[in-house]
Amino acid sequence: MHTRTREQISEQMRRIRKVDTKPELLVRRLAHRLGYRYRLHRRDLPGTPDLVFPSKRKVVLVHGCFWHQHHCPLGSKKPRTNVHYWLPKLARNKDRDVTAQRALEKLGWSILVVWECETRDESRLTKRLRRFLR
Repeated sequence: MHTRTREQISEQMRRIRKVDTKPELLVRRLAHRLGYRYRLHRRDLPGTPDLVFPSKRKVVLVHGCFWHQHHCPLGSKKPRTNVHYWLPKLARNKDRDVTAQRALEKLGWSILVVWECETRDESRLTKRLRRFLR
């Protein structure tokens, strides 16, 4: 088994994007194809939602399974290095998600969470988006 150095791991972590991820770009493309227009990453809303549909008061959050600890195989993976840092960080991500979603709901926004693993089935995801945005 190949072990990576701290520098290699750090370099890999730096390359991970916060916005414009592949799953997010796919969701944006599907919503656009369905004829919906949206705003991106509105910082004035709790949690800075990925896609915001202001006239419908709806938001779509696109979550990476690992980073937001989904219950799928990818989200169930645990870090093997620097565990004392990463496990609390991942737990804070989940807590922040819950807080942001509650705040959005309190402000009258409807929320659809799309998990990275769900973007693999485009037709199913398209149906979910269509149903949510109606």
